[in-house]
Amino acid sequence: MSVNEKTLDKIRVELAPVLTGLRFGKIFPLARLRFAIDFRLPDSKYLFISTEPSAPRAYLITRRLRDLEKLSTNQSSFVSFLRKRLANAVLQTIEKIETERVLIFRFNARDELGKAENYALVAQLTGRSANLFLLDEGDFVIERARETHGEGQEVANKYAPPASDAERRKNIEEVFPQGEFETLSEALDADFAEREAEQIFRARAQAAQNKLKQTIKKREKLIEKLASDLANHGDAQTWKRFGDLLLANLATARRAGDKVFITDFYDENAPTIEIIVEENVSITEAAEKFFKRYTKARNAREEISKRLKTSETELANLKEQKERLDRAVEERDENVLAEFSGAEPEKLHVKIKERATENFGGARRYTSSEGFEILVGKAAKDNDFLT
Repeated sequence: MSVNEKTLDKIRVELAPVLTGLRFGKIFPLARLRFAIDFRLPDSKYLFISTEPSAPRAYLITRRLRDLEKLSTNQSSFVSFLRKRLANAVLQTIEKIETERVLIFRFNARDELGKAENYALVAQLTGRSANLFLLDEGDFVIERARETHGEGQEVANKYAPPASDAERRKNIEEVFPQGEFETLSEALDADFAEREAEQIFRARAQAAQNKLKQTIKKREKLIEKLASDLANHGDAQTWKRFGDLLLANLATARRAGDKVFITDFYDENAPTIEIIVEENVSITEAAEKFFKRYTKARNAREEISKRLKTSETELANLKEQKERLDRAVEERDENVLAEFSGAEPEKLHVKIKERATENFGGARRYTSSEGFEILVGKAAKDNDFLT
């Protein structure tokens, strides 16, 4: 989801009186294409800009400084360039290109010699072509957060927004509802946090389910192989019986090719039976081979049966775990999911409104891809409290 053109226009109106005249401070790269910019606002507020194609957006957020510092990634060359050119630059105006999802932040800066320079930071929030550009005073691109192609999108080009379907969007877009939030920024921040929370939960759930499914599959294959090995070893008592009968019939056995005909003394009717023995192997040697097969099969049966029983018990436990995990996913139980994913999500503070949520027990807490703590009510009344 991206912020539509009408909503972005409202965001510009909201940002302009708050940020205009303030100095560009520290920039926190929260991800490759996510940035929090400090304009030294009160109440721990920062300008947040994301140019990720899946969810480009810009608005004010409220975060603790130490959380932003902890979440900051290694700065890219683009971030270093912004810090060099815009450090202490004063924001003059915030513009929005008509019918486009593009915000332009115009700054007045001074170089190392004190010479005045003008720059524009362009937040192009246009879906797949979303990007963040730094322009010179002639609106030529001098740096960008990521490579995009097309006229007005490359370094040394005079900036121009990408082609769009603005007219079609104009008739179907609605401003994002602010609801009971004090500002539109707060409403958007809460909405995107909830969406990301859902994505994170689903991703973790899918990963845990896939891992457990693979473990179950491996255990089933092991059981299948053990059962096959057990069958291949044959019945130990049969091999011992053949060995005993060959020795008992040593003087009376009759051979015909690879068949040996003997009397089965274990049967009360004493029938004649045949046993397959290689032609070049004597009856005594054949008996010894059967005794060896008996010993091997007996030992294998004991060992394989033991492993088979253990594996079947493990498989039953794994299937019980799968049922528990599936139930936890259905009921959105983050605590149970954390047991399967291997680590409890780190809890960080996200202040949307000054509400007493620290000791509130009706919310599920987990972390967004930015690393911020997200609160989602366990029931409708809990969501009412949080919002």
